[in-house]
Amino acid sequence: MSPIDPKDVEVTRARMETDDVRLSLGGLLRGKLALITGVANDRSIAWGIAEAFQREGAELAFTYPGESMERRVRPIAEGIGAKAIVDCDVSKDEDIARTVAEIGKVWDRVDVLVHSIGFAPRSALDGRFADVTTRDAWRITMDVSAYSLIALARAFRPMMPAGSSIVTLTYYGAEKVVRNYNVMGVAKAALESSMRYLAEDLGQEGIRVNAISAGPIKTLAAAGIKGMRTMLGENAAKTPLRRNVDQEDCARAALYLCSDLARNVTGEVLHVDAGQNILGVVSME
Repeated sequence: MSPIDPKDVEVTRARMETDDVRLSLGGLLRGKLALITGVANDRSIAWGIAEAFQREGAELAFTYPGESMERRVRPIAEGIGAKAIVDCDVSKDEDIARTVAEIGKVWDRVDVLVHSIGFAPRSALDGRFADVTTRDAWRITMDVSAYSLIALARAFRPMMPAGSSIVTLTYYGAEKVVRNYNVMGVAKAALESSMRYLAEDLGQEGIRVNAISAGPIKTLAAAGIKGMRTMLGENAAKTPLRRNVDQEDCARAALYLCSDLARNVTGEVLHVDAGQNILGVVSME
């Protein structure tokens, strides 16, 4: 066996990290109807998933929370041919019910539901967990970041036929302490546990529920976490693959989980983090 040239390794690594590397498998989701939540802009993980789904043949619909976010979401969603773009505050049951009704006007079913929603007050993401986690911060974070998965799954369940799939986005802070992630880490732990309970419940109807645990990615949501820039630098230097992940990496994982390739995979947390989770906590100081 010929020795591996280190230069070839660097070229391959650089190519994998460029934005123009795109996977196309020839229609993994052809004919599927996918509802995407949690897009904030074109750097969101949910947007990367939406683009990948569209390339693989899925029709798309989107939700957004409120008028200010609509200005970010509607132009890019329309640009990708969205069949519906619906205002939905997931902390309100009436909004979720209205969203189901709106989606029902354009589709007779939903094959894929992507839950990429998380929120915590910025003040709760800087400082000691015991000091900055107020009762209101706890309530808001748990409601929006964890309970919303249950609420959406329950509401869309009647529209989801056997073979459908739900995927949510989580992070390693659900498993280990990540400094400054604070109450969001607790909410992600609740999200992962909820995902498993939903997988058991909905599995009886042929609906699969899984989670992607993404490594740190530079997104609008991540910008609110103190020390994110340091984390990204350390992660690239210390993960087993010596690189960070990006939206496209998560999109590929979502394609797998939401296609027939994963037809017997449910209740799983798939780590897409260049191996970070096998090493331990990366400091955010």
